[in-house]
Amino acid sequence: MAKVVVIYSGGMDSFTVLNRALKDGHEVYALSFNYGQRHVKELEVAAEVTQRLNIPHKIVDITAINQLLAGSSLTSDAIAIPEGDYEEESMKSTVVPNRNMILLSLAIGYAVSLEAQAVYYGAHSGDHAIYPDCRPEFVKRMQEVSAIANYEPIAIEVPYLNADKGEILRDGLAMGLDYKQTWTCYNGREKACGKCGACVERLDAFAANQVTDPLEYEATSAS
Repeated sequence: MAKVVVIYSGGMDSFTVLNRALKDGHEVYALSFNYGQRHVKELEVAAEVTQRLNIPHKIVDITAINQLLAGSSLTSDAIAIPEGDYEEESMKSTVVPNRNMILLSLAIGYAVSLEAQAVYYGAHSGDHAIYPDCRPEFVKRMQEVSAIANYEPIAIEVPYLNADKGEILRDGLAMGLDYKQTWTCYNGREKACGKCGACVERLDAFAANQVTDPLEYEATSAS
């Protein structure tokens, strides 16, 4: 049994990665980050899931970094969350500068301190066009750096790197996962908006699998 750290946001992709790591027999340590995201509700969901699964879970407050990382609609109330399908020009506003490199660096350090063998995170092919830190070339370079950055090499595992959200959901459904235990919406309100790019992509994934999304939505047309 390998000891691994899973970067766990509380969203459906990282929820599937978390359960995939458990299903594969690993000893899992979940790690979540509060980086000032509007949808901080995802961290509440993450805490509930890890408590239910009885696995160690840390939520680390790194909101101070927003003094340096400006310009993302995910962390600034002054920038509107884009609606509709994921398209490069509109969704660029949701990029948090260097986010995954920062989170991976912290997770690798945590893995070293735990004497773990790997860090898992949930990048997938649907993110490649918009998010540079989810692309295969970024993952490859980070894997190379992580192998030499410490005395102990840490693997970076990205099980769904070449899968889209529909394929990730399909694997999760095959594992019997309940996606009511996830939060995807970029707006952190009581119900998912059904209109932001994250909601639209999620709903498309459920439609592709001919399954009804168990979350409640503000937009009746999305429910």
